[in-house]
Amino acid sequence: MINYDLTLIRAIIFDVDGVLSAETITLSSEGEPLRTVNIKDGYAIQLAVKMGLRIVIITGGNTQAVRMRYERLGVKDIYMGSAVKLKAYEQFLSESGLTDAEVMYMGDDVPDLQVMRRVGCPVCPADACAEVQDASLYVSRHRGGYGCGRDVIEQTLRAQHKWMMDNRAFGW
Repeated sequence: MINYDLTLIRAIIFDVDGVLSAETITLSSEGEPLRTVNIKDGYAIQLAVKMGLRIVIITGGNTQAVRMRYERLGVKDIYMGSAVKLKAYEQFLSESGLTDAEVMYMGDDVPDLQVMRRVGCPVCPADACAEVQDASLYVSRHRGGYGCGRDVIEQTLRAQHKWMMDNRAFGW
């Protein structure tokens, strides 16, 4: 269980590589990274969006496939090519009017630490690096790309009494 008042959370920010996709990336013959995605993470993301929770992507990657995946799930706040994720985070706060206390961030590696040290609820997958695990209030039992996104979204929606509460839960 996440040791935080999840009723405060209005946005969950996810890194992609190592969080919503596995930490290993296959490269195409053109050198483009090919990522895997988890279907249960996808289901939880689209449900969270329908239930009014802001889902945000902040990633150092910059591929059209990643943008398309999360746009199709209803995600509006997508920050691609974020070499310094703190800048994208501060832009999101400015645009959304939210405070640090209202944000959960799930990251897995050193580039995520600056944002994780700012948000109210920093969390990570089971296979995150040691520094990220130390900075987290919660370490999912799921590895990156294998359901850790679903884990934290489900806990948040349950705490807010929005998980499986009506027919919106039964469709894409």
